[in-house]
Amino acid sequence: MSKVVLITGGSSGIGKSIGEFLANKGEIVYGTSRSPERYPESKIKLVALDVANADSITSAIQTVVANEGRIDVVINNAGAGITGPIEETPNEEIKRNFETNFFGPINVIKAVLPHMREQNSGLIINITSIAGYMGLPYRGVYSASKGALELITEAFRMEIKDFNIHMTNVAPGDFATNIAAGRYHAPVISGSPYETTYGSVLKAIDEDVDSGGDPKMVAEQIYKIMNTSNPKIHYKVGAFMQKFSIVLKRILPDKLYEKLLLNHYKL
Repeated sequence: MSKVVLITGGSSGIGKSIGEFLANKGEIVYGTSRSPERYPESKIKLVALDVANADSITSAIQTVVANEGRIDVVINNAGAGITGPIEETPNEEIKRNFETNFFGPINVIKAVLPHMREQNSGLIINITSIAGYMGLPYRGVYSASKGALELITEAFRMEIKDFNIHMTNVAPGDFATNIAAGRYHAPVISGSPYETTYGSVLKAIDEDVDSGGDPKMVAEQIYKIMNTSNPKIHYKVGAFMQKFSIVLKRILPDKLYEKLLLNHYKL
């Protein structure tokens, strides 16, 4: 039987790729956008949802349940990038990033759990990032927000285990999407002590995204998880070295791992 799937941030990037892939597999897919009317050519149904607005989350979930009678899978994909020296990144931008990347998924989970508990089944997949496993220079806020989502998923899993509801993380590496266009960039300030280093790292970050892999790889992993009876806690999807970097962090002394990151970013 087809599963009813809700994907936050389903109008572009990885979310769009996941939605179209699952729809082609016969699943009943709803994507979300703050402005669904901007995407009349969308190949999946879009409902209005802003992860920073609890009322819109409740409304979107109620729409799906009213239309389909249930909601089997929620994919917390909506997210925002942010770059900049932490010292020079405005606090309001840091808070806004956490509202999207951390509190947004939590609010979606809180809103959907009663429905899944009532139907005694459900799967929640949180899209995090390989960057969430390490503090990356000039991406520290992004790393922190995604790392926080990874950890809270571990806690959530244990709290909901008695309800036949599964939860897992999927951490992508760099994929060719439009995330850079929507990312908050702290400006490279002339005369700043970070001007040279941040400018060069920012260029490297954008090049990594532009040369990233096909987001279909993430969609394929999501589909496999949906057809797994007992999903793992963590999944990583990306180039070998991106995934291997997590292994290195686990086995290398902290300062040696830090030196590898400094060399990678030419700092």
